[in-house]
Amino acid sequence: MSTPAHDDHLSDASLSADPLSRERSHLAASRSALRAMREDVESLDIADVTANWVNAAALEKQIEDRIKALADLSETPLFFGRLDYLHAPGAEQAEGGEGECFYVGRRHVHDTDGDPMVIDWRAPVSQPFYRASKKDPQDIALRRRFGYTGGDLTAYEDEHLSDPAEAAVTSRLLQQEIERPRVGPMRDIVATIQPEQDEIVRAGLSGSVCVQGGPGTGKTAVGLHRVAYLLYAHRERLARTGTLVIGPNRSFLHYIEQVLPALGELAVRQATVDDLVAHVEVRGADEAATAVVKGDARMAEVLRRALYSHVAMPAEGIVVVRGSRRWRVPVYELEEIVRELLARDIRYGAAREALPQRIAHAVLVQMERAGEAPDDRVQNTVARNAAVKAAVKAVWPQVDPAKLVLRLLSDADFLAEHAEGVLDADEQKAVLWVRPARSVKSAGWSPADAVLIDEATDLVERTHSLGHVVIDEAQDLSPMQYRAVGRRCTTGSATVLGDLAQGTTPWATRSWSEALSHLGKGEAVVEELTAGFRVPTDVIAYASRLLPHIAPGLTPVASIRENPGFFEIRAADAGTAGVLAACRELLEREGSVGLIAADARVPELAAALEAAGIGHVGPGEGTTPAIRLTLVPASLAKGLEYDYVVLDEPRAVVAGEPDERTGLRRLYVALTRAVSGLVVTHATGLPPQLG
Repeated sequence: MSTPAHDDHLSDASLSADPLSRERSHLAASRSALRAMREDVESLDIADVTANWVNAAALEKQIEDRIKALADLSETPLFFGRLDYLHAPGAEQAEGGEGECFYVGRRHVHDTDGDPMVIDWRAPVSQPFYRASKKDPQDIALRRRFGYTGGDLTAYEDEHLSDPAEAAVTSRLLQQEIERPRVGPMRDIVATIQPEQDEIVRAGLSGSVCVQGGPGTGKTAVGLHRVAYLLYAHRERLARTGTLVIGPNRSFLHYIEQVLPALGELAVRQATVDDLVAHVEVRGADEAATAVVKGDARMAEVLRRALYSHVAMPAEGIVVVRGSRRWRVPVYELEEIVRELLARDIRYGAAREALPQRIAHAVLVQMERAGEAPDDRVQNTVARNAAVKAAVKAVWPQVDPAKLVLRLLSDADFLAEHAEGVLDADEQKAVLWVRPARSVKSAGWSPADAVLIDEATDLVERTHSLGHVVIDEAQDLSPMQYRAVGRRCTTGSATVLGDLAQGTTPWATRSWSEALSHLGKGEAVVEELTAGFRVPTDVIAYASRLLPHIAPGLTPVASIRENPGFFEIRAADAGTAGVLAACRELLEREGSVGLIAADARVPELAAALEAAGIGHVGPGEGTTPAIRLTLVPASLAKGLEYDYVVLDEPRAVVAGEPDERTGLRRLYVALTRAVSGLVVTHATGLPPQLG
């Protein structure tokens, strides 16, 4: 870079009065323009432009959302970069078009004449900010990055990409932004997106993408920014079809919930898989072995068999009386109708609705042969005839999905009949309830049971499909959960985010090809992110010692950070004194602190923190400048990040899981939550796999 990072401390008065002052002036003018855009929307009078109150309410909601999207967040930089093109974008270089300068930011801002002052980072003209390099300048003469303190522009840094004499070096401002301490929820990474991340972010809507990324590679941020990009590029389509982000738990969703609003996107729904399948109240829990069988994709076939066992071939024909005429549909013709509906690829409920119409049509054919001229109204009347309705009830009865699952899990004979050749005797015994429930409401449904009910519900009636679904921490989903998510995007696309090494459920994904098959997106492209931006070098190198034991063959994350980070392993006496000392020490530093421990040790540590007067919150609760410590059960640590982490008793984390491999994966997750530093405290020795 021929121009190093400049700030108030590095520059003399004459220098700061030139480019830095000009950039600050543009920032002030851009903020004024954004305020004017907001005021224009706020002043809109819709009293005479809507035909009725429904249209008025819809328009008011759109205006309200637009006002929120135009909010100027004082601590959030309005723009973070600048591109100086050699030629006008889109013009042929041979024409010698005059170059233009564009400021790249989180949203578009224009002046009163409609001329852009800030270009949305998602616009095509902004793409070289992320992709251009010395090897491929993409017609960029200058790329400028800006540094901020709070909302104040304090520094800039230039790269002359088209100058062959200038050597490529690492951006100091980029490193500072990546390593900047944080308090509170996850931030967007719009200023620091890397080329390999940008390729995934800007992938088309029609195709599905699976991102395998180790700790600190930014896969969650990539997925969220991909949603923001797709909403920008395909807003009308996704406004009709909807967009959904699925996370592993409520704490995680709370952690990421501000990223999309900060990028101006307010209409994206966020949920867990449990939220999607909440057909019944979940009050129970399964043993691991039981949950594994219930989550197996073979259960879909058991449910299908059980459902369609309710269809019975007609035992006799139907006589429809209309006035003085009697019309008979013989049993063989009814059988043909039923067999044809069974052979078609339509839902159980749709076939049941079609059956009376098919029977009525058979009657109308007879009427026409007798010289009558019936119309659609006659067919509908015949379909509602008592004899037809009675036949439909006997042949193709209504089935309640929850009652179907209740019977499968309660009735050993019913389960055995429909699981024959699919589940063996031990597997059937594993899923049967020891104490059968009397009703749907009184049953102690587990999360896996709710997924089974969702599968049965879809067999009866097709699930509504969205335009795009993002699934984060996907490696922990069971095959049946993948099917539940896949039903929500059968006509749309998906972005699957995860890390096979962080699978911490007994049914964790073994391969992405298998997972994508269950999702119904076998054609999805699998991308791997291996460059670590968030986890310090020493920390990720230490955690990677576990990879041969938990995910053989997986590429270790290579940290690209110049700062190795703060990392210590401390042997401590039994008790909590060593943990408390480490927490106090890290709280003296700037940024957030997470204390991660085995779930069973959390109550003891919470009591110790309270007795010591160290304020703390739980995961999902907001931190403040005064309370920056979060006490995190290891089972909820996935996806969360803290500037500094104290990891208590690694052996206890491993021992808290049903098997050693899952325990080591849980430990791998806990070890990789730190952005700037990690202290591991132990009184019982370290797991041997850590060397």
